[in-house]
Amino acid sequence: QVQVVESGGGLVQAGGSLIFSCTASGLTLDAYVMGWFRQAAGKEREGVSCISRDGVKYYPSFVKGRFTISRDNAKNTLYLQMNSLKAEDTAMYYCAAGRSCAYYHSDYSDFGYWGQGTQVTVSS
Repeated sequence: QVQVVESGGGLVQAGGSLIFSCTASGLTLDAYVMGWFRQAAGKEREGVSCISRDGVKYYPSFVKGRFTISRDNAKNTLYLQMNSLKAEDTAMYYCAAGRSCAYYHSDYSDFGYWGQGTQVTVSS
């Protein structure tokens, strides 16, 4: 049985930093593309980063330069370093394993394995 688990959320002041971790049992992360997504209250889920199997990283413009995705294959762990956090980054953040980064920013249907999410609240 596949289980994906995120950790690292919390309350942070605007301008601060957080780092998320995502681990998985029942699957090997480097066999998949891995993505981070978020969903704010009352809004659609959106992709915030994706990393391909060969390590190519993708970011939407609204996080580029502030967020960094990485993976440690030896630890079977995915990370998201978030700097210069803004109030609008407040959301539930999810880690997911999938088939392709091609449409991660607008369509998460390529991602079949999801964690339960971890909440980030950025106070202004």
